[in-house]
Amino acid sequence: MSSVTERIEFGPPRDKGSGPAFALALLAHALLILALTWGVNWKRSDRSVTYDAEIWSALPQQVAPRLSEPSPVVPPAPPPPTPAPRAPEIRSPPAVPQVDIALEDEKKRKRLAQQKEDEAKRAQALAEREHEQERERQARDDQARQLALSEAKKSAAQKLARQQDKDKLAQAEVVKQRQEAMNRMMGLAGANGSAKDTGSALKSSGPSASYGGRLRAAIRPNVVYTEEIIGNPVATVEVRVTLDGTVISQRLVQSSGNKNWDDAAINAIIRTRVMPRDIDGRIPDTILIIEMRARG
Repeated sequence: MSSVTERIEFGPPRDKGSGPAFALALLAHALLILALTWGVNWKRSDRSVTYDAEIWSALPQQVAPRLSEPSPVVPPAPPPPTPAPRAPEIRSPPAVPQVDIALEDEKKRKRLAQQKEDEAKRAQALAEREHEQERERQARDDQARQLALSEAKKSAAQKLARQQDKDKLAQAEVVKQRQEAMNRMMGLAGANGSAKDTGSALKSSGPSASYGGRLRAAIRPNVVYTEEIIGNPVATVEVRVTLDGTVISQRLVQSSGNKNWDDAAINAIIRTRVMPRDIDGRIPDTILIIEMRARG
């Protein structure tokens, strides 16, 4: 036998008016359920399913209000923890491929080799430049030494020539004096001078008054001078001759101040070659001092 049958059998007598009341209660319950459901759904975001259980009795009873679950008390959320200071992130460099490392090493090696080669070239160029400068300096020094040696030789030769001329003049003077002394010793007895003469020769010597004219007449045709004569230049020339008058040397003892006239005077004596004899047929002296005047 079912439980409902047991309840009817053992329960109080059924009220005949319980049918409408039951229907009304059922409607009220349905409305209440709808209102609660709508209220719960309106207040809560999560839609949880609520299950209701009712106990039906044979007698109509006023239903008690359904106990609703108390809203759970949500404790306040704790404040978020203060983040600890983060240590700086150390990132390791990305791994370089071995191929790139090898290429970089090869580039560095080539750069170093090129730098060494450039430095070697610069050092070689500097050494060559210094060597060339040293050679030029040595060449200049050698040239200066050669020039100084040449000047010294030239000066020595000129000095030797002057000394030889002096020696020749001194020797000729000695010979002349010796000859005159011998002549005096050998022929004093035959001297034809007067008692007033004070000389030591057998007879007077020296050019006559007309010998200057003879010299001018002999030398003037040999003078070649085409330039204009300014002033009255006079060149004094020492001429050495033999006993027959042949010119053996000539030397300018005093310049006229005009080099061209000095050269013309020397050349005229050279062209003359032989000095004229005096009126007695003799050459007055072996050393003649001739004044060459441009005008006179």
